[in-house]
Amino acid sequence: MACTNLGVESLKPANCHGYHVRKWYQFVEETHALESGALADGAPLRKVVIAAAIHNPYAGAFSETLDQIVASSALLGLEFGRRFTAALGEHKVESYGKAAIVGAAGEYEHGNAFLTNAFADPIRAAVGGGQSWFPSTGKRGSSGTAIDIPLAHKNALYVRSHYDTITATFTDAPAPDEVLVCVAVATRGRLHARLGGLRSDEIVGADGLR
Repeated sequence: MACTNLGVESLKPANCHGYHVRKWYQFVEETHALESGALADGAPLRKVVIAAAIHNPYAGAFSETLDQIVASSALLGLEFGRRFTAALGEHKVESYGKAAIVGAAGEYEHGNAFLTNAFADPIRAAVGGGQSWFPSTGKRGSSGTAIDIPLAHKNALYVRSHYDTITATFTDAPAPDEVLVCVAVATRGRLHARLGGLRSDEIVGADGLR
């Protein structure tokens, strides 16, 4: 279900499942060769980032509960999943990760509240499922702060070739009263990964680790 305007009357009315989303971001990075010049060993490495600058209802104040963020997390995750489905087309996802940058008026914990399993599970389903945990990170920062979004194989955490990151920067977010929620996916592991360990074609898929 796409985001809809719920008609809430306020200075920052809800326009996406109870959240006020000021802006959506999407970008694609496609790597065809190593820094040394060696061409890709197979298909290019394609990474997709989708992010949203979301009003933080707890900016500037302490609250014992964070229900205004958590309550509709699954619906927010569905919207991210819908956007990934549209952005990926026929490309298959092998790894994923998530991150948040909390604006200066918010707590670090507010970013964590946006990144719960309830949020991640619909995205996991949209990209073809996954048994491994959904790696995440976060920080507080101002507009233009860079964030390194971690990536790991979606079915087996021990696959070393898929340990990766993608750096994202958003020139106008987060505002002090926003949280910038970011999710990244990748279509393969690092080009010419050669550090040994479990290979993707050796995954058993029993426990999300191997």
